[in-house]
Amino acid sequence: MGRPEDVTQGILDASLVHPREVFRLAIREATAAIVLVHNHPSGDPTPSPEDIRITRQLVDAGKVIDIRVLDHVILGRTIRGSGRNYTSMREEGLVQFTGE
Repeated sequence: MGRPEDVTQGILDASLVHPREVFRLAIREATAAIVLVHNHPSGDPTPSPEDIRITRQLVDAGKVIDIRVLDHVILGRTIRGSGRNYTSMREEGLVQFTGE
């Protein structure tokens, strides 16, 4: 695949994501796995309940079409005390990803 691909562009506090759009390029390129990444304009990289819900939906959709979702990373500003400006849902154990 080579480079990241924009799938959707949200508004300030929401983005509509559909598995069909997420996996379109991955299917066309015969990709075996993807990593989901998005930012929170607020700067807080903490996943929302909706982020977790859609991630689970995308993992399930990936299983159907045999494309692994490896992680979902949310970018933001540095979290006070942690020194990190992102959250990895895999690292945090928030979603059961394919192959775990």
